[in-house]
Amino acid sequence: MESVKIIISVIFIFCLGTKSNAQYIIIDDTKTSQELIEKVLVNSSCATVKNPQTSGDEHTPGQQSFAYFNAGTSNFPFKEGVVLSTWSSQNSIGPLQNDDGGGGSNSWLGDSDLDQILGIKSINATVLEFDFSPLTNFISFNYIFASNEYQNVYPCYYSDGFAFLIKEKNSSEPYKNLAVLPNTNTPVSSMNVRPKTASVTDNKGNIVPGCQAVNEIYFNGFNTVGSGATNYAGQTIVMKSETNVVAGKTYHIKLVIADDRNAYYDSAIFLEAGSFTSKIDLGEDRETTTNNPLCYGAELVLDTKLYSPAGSNYSYEWYKDGIKDNTVTGPTFTVKEAGTYKVNVLMAPSTCTASDEIKIEYAPEITTTNATLIQCDIDSDNSTTFNLTKADAIIKNNDPNLNIVYYRSLADAQAKLNPIADPKSYTNNSPTEIIHARVENKIGCAKYAELQLKISNNIILPQNPIAVCDEDTDGLYEFNLDSQVTPQLINGLPLGLLVNYYTTKNNAITEANPLPNNFKNTIAFNQTIYARIINGPDCYAVTPIELVINIFNPPNFDTETVFLCKDATIDLTVATGFESYNWNTGSTSNTIPVNSVGNYSITVSDINGCEKTKKFNVVASDVAIITETKIKDFSANENSVLVEYTGIGNYEFSLNGIDYQDNPLFKDVSAGIYKAYARDKNGCGTTISSDFYVLDYPRFFTPNGDGYNDTWRIKNLDQMPDYSISIFDRYGKLIKQMSSTNIGWDGNYTGRQLPSDDYWFTLLFENGKEVKGHFSLKR
Repeated sequence: MESVKIIISVIFIFCLGTKSNAQYIIIDDTKTSQELIEKVLVNSSCATVKNPQTSGDEHTPGQQSFAYFNAGTSNFPFKEGVVLSTWSSQNSIGPLQNDDGGGGSNSWLGDSDLDQILGIKSINATVLEFDFSPLTNFISFNYIFASNEYQNVYPCYYSDGFAFLIKEKNSSEPYKNLAVLPNTNTPVSSMNVRPKTASVTDNKGNIVPGCQAVNEIYFNGFNTVGSGATNYAGQTIVMKSETNVVAGKTYHIKLVIADDRNAYYDSAIFLEAGSFTSKIDLGEDRETTTNNPLCYGAELVLDTKLYSPAGSNYSYEWYKDGIKDNTVTGPTFTVKEAGTYKVNVLMAPSTCTASDEIKIEYAPEITTTNATLIQCDIDSDNSTTFNLTKADAIIKNNDPNLNIVYYRSLADAQAKLNPIADPKSYTNNSPTEIIHARVENKIGCAKYAELQLKISNNIILPQNPIAVCDEDTDGLYEFNLDSQVTPQLINGLPLGLLVNYYTTKNNAITEANPLPNNFKNTIAFNQTIYARIINGPDCYAVTPIELVINIFNPPNFDTETVFLCKDATIDLTVATGFESYNWNTGSTSNTIPVNSVGNYSITVSDINGCEKTKKFNVVASDVAIITETKIKDFSANENSVLVEYTGIGNYEFSLNGIDYQDNPLFKDVSAGIYKAYARDKNGCGTTISSDFYVLDYPRFFTPNGDGYNDTWRIKNLDQMPDYSISIFDRYGKLIKQMSSTNIGWDGNYTGRQLPSDDYWFTLLFENGKEVKGHFSLKR
């Protein structure tokens, strides 16, 4: 049973392969070199092919590394052609197989010409070469490079080599490689044409870095295992190799491909049948869209480079926009206007017929205007610095798509030799000099204009200094140049002039670092700047401007507050010696009398016209009215007096007329007779109250007959209204009663001395006020 399964599987696989084989290219490696070259690759009456040769795999019996291929029913881009590979050509048949081993043999040698051209060490080389004599001046052929190097990270590090080599037969000149990327000398390879390649991890766990894409637009894509018309992992798009040749000359052509360094991961070149042919090349289309149209007014000679050799009879047919021009029958045609041009050439007695077509468009005409630049000359030596680029807009009529280069002579401009290196800083060689401008568009078409350089001879009279007054006295001031300087400068000059300002003469000439309109001087008190007067792009004149910053700061001009007493008149005054005085009252003297409150000011000026204003605030004031004195007494060191008052002044107070304080409350007042004083600090006078008394009682007395403190009495009590005093012992017994007629108590009771002790009293005034306290009798 197991053997039956194996047989069925084999039959199924065979049938599947047979069915699907039509999806892949067909290889025939039995054709000879002559057949491959003359019948497949060239196959043209416009060229002669001789000495066809092939070499390649000689180590695989019965197989060749070069062969004829046919696309069959696959989607391969070429219907048929020639394939050259680095293994047996039969291995090129699709689909892609997952085989990293590759073919070839270490005994299969490389190619020295390929090694020299590409700088590699090749192995397993396949070569197709022949002699080729074209009847025209141009050859080309189409090819596809396919390779199994397009796997893993191999495109980052390896590439098999191939080249399409040509040189004149028997020439000692080196070969020229035509298998390069368009408009470059870069060989086509898997390293030079690849997509972005990711890093991989090898079987030892090491990360092998990938690489970025290179010329990816020429990469056609990958094949997956089990699919693809060929057995290659990836391939390029259809590429074209081409070169100019000389009709009638014999060239040796060598097409070669080989592995690089080792026999693994093979590659192939697929050459399209019939694409290797001799053609006419009238050149690239000259179109605006490709930025290579003809310059306006230019003529172009279209040259087939085909001239009838002896014994031949070439006929030439020229067409413009599909209409034959019967006036031209030779190998060249001179184009003078836009159109699509075509030539057909029949190269009798051969049957070769060649043709080519070219589209001609013209760039728009460049319009230029001659210009003049006028520059100022500071030292009058007829030599100064010009900024030639200021004439750009005039010369090229404001066309932003044009570029200007300046030259000293027309011959240099036409030859593009010795351009003026720094056109923004050009020193003239004569008072009137002609500079030549080469005006080019983006494609290099040129037209020329003259730029005349002249020295300005306008005269500006010396300018009065621009003087200002500096209020903060640091000698620095922010000038508005447009409003403070320009009007004086351009007064009397032609209309339309503009002015820019600079700190130095040289900057004014070269227009470097212009000053802002609001300019604060950098040199205190006095600084000279330079005005550049311009008329469009031209310098009308350069002249110095002196900026003077005066300071005026008289002393004692701070705002002052002055007090005016009721019904009084005071003088407001400032120092003498100023140029002018102007009070807000209209007075022009240095002093004015004032009898009413208010705000007064005086503005004075010095000889430079600088002004300073002093303000006076006149404030009313008057004497105080003392309305009452509130007394707290019989409180020892807590006795106090509060002076109550009214008034608009600023007052200070005293109880003796000598010592004053701001607070109307007096504390720790000793017993005694006082007057209250209220004095206006603003000088309007002092108010004095009538006498008042601060009373207190003694806290002890010593009736020992020494004449000191022998009686207990309340000082100044006799100045008060009627009163009575009752004295008690500690038991409340009335000991003594006194009135205003008594001089005090002597410590006796009913004629005997009372002992030392504390005694209490009650003081009762006739108005009902009562004061109680106690004192000590000490013996």
